[in-house]
Amino acid sequence: MPFTDELDPVATSLWDAIVDHPMVARLGEGTLDEAPFRYWVRQDYVYLVEYSRVFALGAVKAPDLTRLRTFADLLESTVNTEMDLHREYAATFGITEAALEATEPSPTTRAYTDFLVRTAAVGTFGDLVAALLPCMWGFNATAKRLDERGRPDHEGYAAWIDMYAGEEFTELTEWCLALMDDVAADASARERDRYRDLFVLSGRYEYRFWDAAWREETWEVAV
Repeated sequence: MPFTDELDPVATSLWDAIVDHPMVARLGEGTLDEAPFRYWVRQDYVYLVEYSRVFALGAVKAPDLTRLRTFADLLESTVNTEMDLHREYAATFGITEAALEATEPSPTTRAYTDFLVRTAAVGTFGDLVAALLPCMWGFNATAKRLDERGRPDHEGYAAWIDMYAGEEFTELTEWCLALMDDVAADASARERDRYRDLFVLSGRYEYRFWDAAWREETWEVAV
């Protein structure tokens, strides 16, 4: 059985929780207040910077030239294309580039990105892929579920669904799923258990990332 088929029940539970979260549910309905979504957009910009570092480390740890090239391409497209698109998207919500650059990571953003970068830096290539997978798989699954419920009237939220349910992002998700299966095929039982644990932890952070935006999370102690 492909490893991602083994992960599917766990993944389904994670995606169920995310789609049922009031922030995501209201995003899909088009009824979400823009304040927490603006918070999410700003935190996601911070996330993308660290996400790019994970791709860079993926290129470093890639076991062959084909995978090295793919991660290098992902790094280039994220830094030079996706982040530009994110700035343009943020502007539709009245968020300037200066505001994006000045965003301080929330406690959850800090914890999640530190986990990803640390896993990529000190773990194996397989560990990196397992930790990376929930971001792609989760966004794609969430957007597709919301899309099935009908397009919201809010154009900004509809654009989010279109982006992550679309063909290009679906292909990226399928690539990452296939990569996880390839890596796990030659892994020991102990390694597969570790991949599963990393996948679950990353998936839980995906949920908390939405929840932190819903609560507009801040540090409890101001200095």
